[in-house]
Amino acid sequence: MVRIAGVDLPKGKRMEIALTYIYGIGRSNSRRILTKAGVDLDTKSDQISEEEVTSIRKIIDESLRVEGDLRREVSMNIKRLMDMGCYRGLRHRKGLPLRGQRTHTNARTRKGPRRIIGRRKK
Repeated sequence: MVRIAGVDLPKGKRMEIALTYIYGIGRSNSRRILTKAGVDLDTKSDQISEEEVTSIRKIIDESLRVEGDLRREVSMNIKRLMDMGCYRGLRHRKGLPLRGQRTHTNARTRKGPRRIIGRRKK
């Protein structure tokens, strides 16, 4: 099993897809990394050699921010918005959508399950 950036890549998947299991690497970054390392995109993750793995690790370490560092940066950005008290920070604090979506009927993902306000009939 291949381990890159603290993540075990799934067995039997194409490397182009397997690299996307790392937080911060999508399909386009995955393709760019593999072409830079000289690895075929269709190579399966369990058939890759150690030299190719080390070259992929080196490229990721020097050019991208992934996993823990990226998660920490994103959470610090959100915390900064909340501390400033700007509109986006307030929406984060209240757990509501922050990019202008309607909340009267939708936004159940952010707001959670519906709470019944009225009483029951006796």
